[in-house]
Amino acid sequence: MRLNEYGEIVRAEWFKTVQLRPYVVLHEDEFVVMPNHIHGMIWIVDDVGATRRVAPTKTNPPAGPAPGSIGAIVGAFKSAVTRRINQRRGTPGVRVWQRNYYEHIIRHERALNAIRRYIAENPLRWHLDRYNPHATGTDPQAQEIWQMMKENARTVGRRAPTGGQS
Repeated sequence: MRLNEYGEIVRAEWFKTVQLRPYVVLHEDEFVVMPNHIHGMIWIVDDVGATRRVAPTKTNPPAGPAPGSIGAIVGAFKSAVTRRINQRRGTPGVRVWQRNYYEHIIRHERALNAIRRYIAENPLRWHLDRYNPHATGTDPQAQEIWQMMKENARTVGRRAPTGGQS
């Protein structure tokens, strides 16, 4: 898949993340820009993300996600992309992204390899993407990965809680 000018902005901002956050590692083969979404893996390599993965829950929590959390990283990325695309289009304040995002903690080598493969091959399966308005069928690889993640979540739910990152 060849990126248009907005896709190039998305890609540039994704990899700019490592310049702004030294505790993050990103790999080329773990990111893809699709016509209407992205897939990417974020590796948090020190305690900042592992201990504060989500916003803390207190009686009076601070506004927004905790610094260094996946939510903060994704929020800053989406904000930077939106600002640059709107500058280019001359449309200040117009939404570019959906409100939320999906995250999953990858806990097993099998899941890591399957998700890497899914990301790398995603452009080849665009014709099967459930969000493609012209999809020609369902994506068996996506269904297989979703099933694996559900099984992983059930297994993790039965064990003692551990830290992690998305």
